[in-house]
Amino acid sequence: MAEWLLADIGASHTRLALADADGLRPGTVQRLVNDDFAGPEALIASYLGGTTVTAFCAGVAGPVHGRAAQITNRDWRIDAGTLARLTGAAHVHLLNDLQAQAMALDDLDPRHLAPVLPGTPERDGARMVLGLGTGSNIAVAHRVGARLFVPAAEAGHSGLPHLDAEANALITALGREIAHKPYEALLSGSGLGRLHRLGTGETRDAAAIIAGADHGEAAARETLALFSRMLGAVAGNLALIHMATGGTYLIGGTARAVAPRLAATGFGESFAARGPYAAIMRAMPVMLITDDNAALIGCWRALVFAT
Repeated sequence: MAEWLLADIGASHTRLALADADGLRPGTVQRLVNDDFAGPEALIASYLGGTTVTAFCAGVAGPVHGRAAQITNRDWRIDAGTLARLTGAAHVHLLNDLQAQAMALDDLDPRHLAPVLPGTPERDGARMVLGLGTGSNIAVAHRVGARLFVPAAEAGHSGLPHLDAEANALITALGREIAHKPYEALLSGSGLGRLHRLGTGETRDAAAIIAGADHGEAAARETLALFSRMLGAVAGNLALIHMATGGTYLIGGTARAVAPRLAATGFGESFAARGPYAAIMRAMPVMLITDDNAALIGCWRALVFAT
């Protein structure tokens, strides 16, 4: 049976697996540290150890243009032709990592979906995946017959909206550091730390802020509550733009860290606050994806559709 290579190439780590038309091969998933390798070719060659494959699909944490991609937060360029020669693959498919995660939605085990906000999803409605990790982005899955259509997006560098006075003051302060005020600059792992620094002058990472909030520290609790409200506003805007009546799915390390705290910190109210569309928003469930292999599963599904 033909053997496929799957890769989820992030800024700091890369997850790889072998697969065939039946799914991921058990025992083949590995998570490698990017800093240990000079480039993506060396990393992939180390994983394969001389094995060749017939097809290769990679979800890449950055924009894909034609047959090449650039990692947004790392100086790595991914070239399909180079990877074909390296792996022996006759078919190399590159897509954004959020596209890969959205492609996995029909194949995820329900045990890896944790509710954040209740709702009543429309069976054939669009579904939006919002990633919160080193950066942020979205992908929207549309059902077209028996297949999924997932167009590429780079939403993380779209601008933050006009919000309440407290949030707007910090967005203005962000503009003095990053002129286009991208939403991922405040709504990501590093963004939570930046939000705290802009508001308090104190430098702390996301883990310390969340731990401080859990221990009742007022400044940390205020930062986390503001993060939740801003995330609700941005996620709600994006979900309404795409009419994600099938639900919104959060994914990524930062999403996992904040998800259990969102319902109590204003996320739901901010997500649904869309005037005459509030009822539509309240019907959209928000879920957390907890499967570390979601992007690999989506790459597998993309190859199934392509072959």
